Amino acid sequence: MIGAFVASTVVALVQYVRSRDRRLLGLAGGFLLPAFALSRGWWQGWSDLFLGAVCLVGLVLVVVLPTREPAMSGRRSQGQG
Repeated sequence: MIGAFVASTVVALVQYVRSRDRRLLGLAGGFLLPAFALSRGWWQGWSDLFLGAVCLVGLVLVVVLPTREPAMSGRRSQGQG
Protein backbone atom coordinates (compact mmCIF):
# COMPACT_ATOMS: atom_id res chain seq x y z
CA MET A 1 0.00 0.00 0.00
CA ILE A 2 2.88 2.35 0.73
CA GLY A 3 4.19 1.81 -2.80
CA ALA A 4 0.87 2.94 -4.27
CA PHE A 5 1.04 6.24 -2.36
CA VAL A 6 4.68 6.77 -3.36
CA ALA A 7 3.87 6.02 -7.01
CA SER A 8 0.96 8.47 -6.90
CA THR A 9 3.29 11.10 -5.46
CA VAL A 10 5.78 10.55 -8.29
CA VAL A 11 3.03 10.86 -10.91
CA ALA A 12 1.78 14.09 -9.32
CA LEU A 13 5.31 15.51 -9.27
CA VAL A 14 5.88 14.58 -12.92
CA GLN A 15 2.65 16.37 -13.81
CA TYR A 16 3.83 19.38 -11.80
CA VAL A 17 7.07 19.50 -13.77
CA ARG A 18 5.09 19.32 -17.02
CA SER A 19 2.42 21.90 -16.16
CA ARG A 20 3.96 24.04 -13.37
CA ASP A 21 0.57 24.09 -11.62
CA ARG A 22 1.31 24.59 -7.91
CA ARG A 23 -1.89 22.86 -6.86
CA LEU A 24 -0.27 19.58 -7.85
CA LEU A 25 2.28 20.03 -5.07
CA GLY A 26 -0.54 19.89 -2.53
CA LEU A 27 -1.84 16.77 -4.20
CA ALA A 28 1.62 15.20 -4.07
CA GLY A 29 1.82 16.03 -0.38
CA GLY A 30 -1.59 14.49 0.11
CA PHE A 31 -0.31 11.25 -1.39
CA LEU A 32 3.03 11.29 0.41
CA LEU A 33 1.74 11.84 3.95
CA PRO A 34 -0.26 8.58 4.11
CA ALA A 35 2.86 6.73 2.96
CA PHE A 36 4.69 8.17 5.96
CA ALA A 37 1.77 7.32 8.24
CA LEU A 38 1.65 3.73 7.01
CA SER A 39 5.40 3.31 7.39
CA ARG A 40 5.09 4.08 11.11
CA GLY A 41 3.55 1.68 13.56
CA TRP A 42 0.05 2.32 14.82
CA TRP A 43 1.45 2.79 18.32
CA GLN A 44 3.48 5.84 17.37
CA GLY A 45 1.98 9.29 17.61
CA TRP A 46 3.60 10.38 14.34
CA SER A 47 1.21 8.19 12.41
CA ASP A 48 -1.77 10.16 13.74
CA LEU A 49 0.02 13.43 13.00
CA PHE A 50 0.62 12.45 9.36
CA LEU A 51 -2.99 11.32 8.91
CA GLY A 52 -4.20 14.60 10.39
CA ALA A 53 -1.95 16.44 7.95
CA VAL A 54 -3.57 14.50 5.10
CA CYS A 55 -6.97 15.81 6.20
CA LEU A 56 -5.58 19.34 6.35
CA VAL A 57 -4.06 19.07 2.87
CA GLY A 58 -7.38 17.81 1.53
CA LEU A 59 -9.25 20.75 3.02
CA VAL A 60 -6.71 23.21 1.62
CA LEU A 61 -7.11 21.67 -1.83
CA VAL A 62 -10.87 22.11 -1.61
CA VAL A 63 -10.35 25.83 -0.96
CA VAL A 64 -7.59 26.26 -3.56
CA LEU A 65 -9.28 24.48 -6.44
CA PRO A 66 -11.44 26.93 -8.38
CA THR A 67 -15.11 26.31 -8.81
CA ARG A 68 -16.35 26.51 -12.37
CA GLU A 69 -19.26 28.68 -13.29
CA PRO A 70 -21.99 26.88 -15.18
CA ALA A 71 -21.81 27.48 -18.92
CA MET A 72 -24.25 30.10 -20.13
CA SER A 73 -26.62 29.41 -22.96
CA GLY A 74 -25.53 30.44 -26.46
CA ARG A 75 -27.93 33.38 -26.69
CA ARG A 76 -26.73 35.17 -23.59
CA SER A 77 -23.06 34.55 -24.20
CA GLN A 78 -23.34 36.39 -27.54
CA GLY A 79 -24.47 39.59 -25.83
CA GLN A 80 -28.17 39.36 -26.80
CA GLY A 81 -29.49 39.04 -23.26
